[in-house]
Amino acid sequence: MKARGRIIAFFLIVIALIGIMAPTSLPIAKDIRLGLDLQGGFEVLYEVKPLEGGEQKITQDVLADTTDALMSRINVLGVSEPVIQIEGEDRIRVQLAGVEDQASARELLSTEANLTFRNAEDEVMLDGSDLKQGGATGTFDQNGAPVVTLELNDPGKFAEITSEISQLPPPSNVLVIWLDFEEGVDSYAEEVTKPDPKFVSAPRVSQRINSQSVEISGAFSVEETQNLAGILNAGALPVSLVEKYSTSVGAQFGAQALDQTVFAAGVGIALVLLFMLIYYRLPGLVAVVTLSVYVYLILLVFEWIGGVLTLPGIAAIMLGVGMAVDANIITYERIREELRVGRSVKESFKAGAASSFSAILDANVTTLIAAIVLFVFGTSSVKGFATLLIISILVSFLTAVWGSRLLLGLWVNSGVLDGKFGLLGLRKSLVHKPEENLEILDLSTRFDRFDFARNRNKFFIASIALIVAGMVVIGIFRLNLGIDFSSGTRVEITSESALTKEEVQNFLTESGFETDDVVISGDASNIGVARYTDDFSQEEINELKTVAAEEFGAEPNVSTVSPTVGLELAKNAIKALAFAAIGIIIYVAFRFEWRMGVASIVALLHDAFFIVAIFSLLRLEVDITFIAAVLTIVGYSINDTIVTFDRIRENMKRMKKIDTVEQLENIVNTSLRQTLGRSVNTVLTVIFVVIALLIFGAPSITNFSIALLIGLIAGTYSSIFIAAQLWLVLKKRELGKKGPIDIEKKEAQSKWGSDEPVV
Repeated sequence: MKARGRIIAFFLIVIALIGIMAPTSLPIAKDIRLGLDLQGGFEVLYEVKPLEGGEQKITQDVLADTTDALMSRINVLGVSEPVIQIEGEDRIRVQLAGVEDQASARELLSTEANLTFRNAEDEVMLDGSDLKQGGATGTFDQNGAPVVTLELNDPGKFAEITSEISQLPPPSNVLVIWLDFEEGVDSYAEEVTKPDPKFVSAPRVSQRINSQSVEISGAFSVEETQNLAGILNAGALPVSLVEKYSTSVGAQFGAQALDQTVFAAGVGIALVLLFMLIYYRLPGLVAVVTLSVYVYLILLVFEWIGGVLTLPGIAAIMLGVGMAVDANIITYERIREELRVGRSVKESFKAGAASSFSAILDANVTTLIAAIVLFVFGTSSVKGFATLLIISILVSFLTAVWGSRLLLGLWVNSGVLDGKFGLLGLRKSLVHKPEENLEILDLSTRFDRFDFARNRNKFFIASIALIVAGMVVIGIFRLNLGIDFSSGTRVEITSESALTKEEVQNFLTESGFETDDVVISGDASNIGVARYTDDFSQEEINELKTVAAEEFGAEPNVSTVSPTVGLELAKNAIKALAFAAIGIIIYVAFRFEWRMGVASIVALLHDAFFIVAIFSLLRLEVDITFIAAVLTIVGYSINDTIVTFDRIRENMKRMKKIDTVEQLENIVNTSLRQTLGRSVNTVLTVIFVVIALLIFGAPSITNFSIALLIGLIAGTYSSIFIAAQLWLVLKKRELGKKGPIDIEKKEAQSKWGSDEPVV
């Protein structure tokens, strides 16, 4: 009866979870804010400077006032949930997703809105202080043409000015209306001869005007009069804004990227769940349930905190699935080992869950360190990626450790699984009888024929040779630095049909944007990427977008980075890698021992170098998301290495004393053989996800996915053939200097009990 009750409880919990998730998943997903790369829009980073001739200092109060003024202008556009952030001492980042007319929006933001009325000699007659606050209105004149009317503070002053100007002979009897007149640069005499002058309008004054309001007319559209009225009501900016970085994504491209990446996510996660079901059977079914809960909780928490979902963010969720799967795999493999030595299902479940906890904890903490560093030093979508990765790690620990054990424990404690090894994905022929009194160290594995430790020098030589080859490749080809690091402008042209390099180059040359740096990409070769060493001005970007939209049917995505920001991003990337390495080595040294910490970092540098070398060889673009990929691999690689070191530590504890190098080699070989199955399974599940991203995901994350794939392979290799072997070399020297290693004595000195590092 009690057994049946536990099984019923399992199904009731699953049904309840389905009942909660099924009706709420879609509304939660719809409420999550999408980033620029998923719905179109633009992002711009401004450097805040004093107004020309101004003496004010750029303080936090000035920055706050500026963000308020920018928000007032954004409200005129009707943009929902804009993001405006103060960065550092003199910068403001603005993100506007879903904006259709990006050119008008950028102009609206950056104009200082200093309105002046000047005579033909450019002398100021009236300025913004002469206007009533909030008194600008978009309306129509008597002929039905769109105009802007302004309320005046002192009609008498305006009457005197118009009287004075009306007495001047034509063509000097004009009252020129300027927006952001630049002293020493702008001139009415020069601008009046141009077909598209910079001043707003220049009405002729033939008589004294004594009126409470003044009308600004011109070749305006209704939308332009509304924007002008809104910007005047918001007030002039207290500072000057200089663009240091900008990126824009067309709405069509964003929607397509969202569809592609969501589909890729579905395929990748489905493959992972199918693998778990086939390989682990009932525990795999439990993993399917908890992984579904994991994805649901990720979206729920992200929606609660008001996060902005980007393409790298979706990739972070998918990679988090790999982390959650890894925790399940570690636990299930440990349970299988306990079953194989002849313990009962209940005993195996209890022992396996306990022994796997420290490995899961350490692996998650070290990955969390990399994610936190990425969050601190990342910007924009990279910071969003890091946020989701941090949430993923925390939630996966909750679902994979607590949730999986709760659900599987109901089946185990019901007694239904007793003797039914097939339901646990284990062949009965591999299970030994209890009377054999075997230990886990005595179990055979499919990797017993491999002598990893004895062949360590071959692995070292192979890696050194590959590193030298990689250095030669980097020396010859250099890195194909994206504009994030090299500065300049990147233009991504999309077309409904296939493009050729010559076609794109000819179009750009004819349009006045000549460049030889053009690359064709996309599954259908319908994306042309052009790069320029100069960062385009706002006017150049608008012009390029207009002509490209006419030619190809869609606005191109344009990103610009100033040399200053490019240098800063490069420095931050190096800092991120350095701090991640330092944080990991400190944790590993404290939790295990310093030799394992050193070996882990050498393995991480090994992995990172190979990613860089292959990107150099294949001429793939290195941008800011590349750094996110490298740091993600740092997390995965250390994850794999920690699991191996955790088993080495555990196997050492089973020995009272280590007297010979052969004993150390045996510990390394045994530990690697025991954990290799888990490593292969974990990497397979993550590779499923990455390949799905490569095949079905948006082209904008292709390089990100390639970096992950290279890193996963390199990380698995380094954990087995570099980190563990390097630790063996360092430990061998300790044995030679200090003599036999007394494990029991070191355990007695431990502060952390059974989890204390062996030093």
